[in-house]
Amino acid sequence: MRRVAITGVGCICGLGHDLPSVWREAVAGRSSIREVTRVDPALLLAKNAAEVRDFDPEKIFDGKLLTMLDRASQFALVAAQEALTMAGLENSKPLGETCAVILGSGVGGMNTLDESFKKLYAEKLTRVHPFTIPKLMVNAPASQVTMRYGVTGPAYAIASACSSANHAIGTAAWMVRQGTVDMAITGGTEAVITLGTMKGWEALRVVASDTCRPFSANRRGMVLGEGAGVFVIETFESARKRGAPILAEIAGFGMSSDAGDLVAPSADGAARAIRGALRDGGLNPEDIDYVNAHGTGTPANDPTETKALKLAFGDLASKLAISSTKAVHGHALGAAGALELAITVAAMRDGVVPPTANFLGPDPACDLDYVPNTARERPIRAALSNSFAFGGLNAVIAVKRAD
Repeated sequence: MRRVAITGVGCICGLGHDLPSVWREAVAGRSSIREVTRVDPALLLAKNAAEVRDFDPEKIFDGKLLTMLDRASQFALVAAQEALTMAGLENSKPLGETCAVILGSGVGGMNTLDESFKKLYAEKLTRVHPFTIPKLMVNAPASQVTMRYGVTGPAYAIASACSSANHAIGTAAWMVRQGTVDMAITGGTEAVITLGTMKGWEALRVVASDTCRPFSANRRGMVLGEGAGVFVIETFESARKRGAPILAEIAGFGMSSDAGDLVAPSADGAARAIRGALRDGGLNPEDIDYVNAHGTGTPANDPTETKALKLAFGDLASKLAISSTKAVHGHALGAAGALELAITVAAMRDGVVPPTANFLGPDPACDLDYVPNTARERPIRAALSNSFAFGGLNAVIAVKRAD
């Protein structure tokens, strides 16, 4: 089996429009959660979100292309460009059939969907934009990336709610490892700051009215975010031949299904995915120094994830440095795992564990080390990035230093 290198990382979210900005804000614990501007806050009970602000797509994309791009596709292309530039591939010839594009998204083009419904139901129009379907389909971001970079190998979207990005990244890594392709562009994208989406999450009664406080006492729930994280992954042989930077190695990927409840999480299911990632990566529990937790800040998720880590790591769970960066970039649903893996790669590079921001104090049911409020210097040999989705679909990525 071939080793899988990460040679490029790109991201955009409420914290910034590129990896350096996102990492700087995340490690400082500065939250991007504030009152929404893309939706009239007067229509919402929970008025806060982690929006991508100061983003003008007209300055990035030409008018003809922009007519075909939902906000989710815009984010994917911005992040892909950063990742490919970092990997030294931005100006290369078409990437061809030995490259794959696999992107995750929980719901696809929700801005396009909301706009079309508004025209039909509120404005009483009888027609919508002729490109409504090509813009809103969940595979649109992946397809746009293939066309932008001339990728003629395998390409598709994965939709598994909040685990979409991790499922995409893990599947792409397995394809590179087993020789199906030599390279992949992979990650996740989501743009869900719309009235319909936010009202839907409100109805579930899992959204905080103030901010996201993962693992903290007095936490009130999750807060929506948006954005994209995209990676260039390839074989070590290919990366070394090109002289590309090897930022980290994707060592393992674990998946499981709870087969239980549509919305209630299962510690057993999450622990199976964690064990699977360790086993697939040939890693022992004592090899892991950092866990970027799913950590949504809901009353149910955080104690369940704490229990899952104890089931998977035993007594070693208390020695892990754990943080949830959703406290600063919100829950970007199908893009969450990609944003969190980007931050995990930066943490490994710099030997700094980002904090769990907005932490008010310990909860007896969440009694591990969540690196509250202040970043911590710590060498990271290997790390996990957890994603646990509605529907009981779990996906965990294990990464390790490449040296």
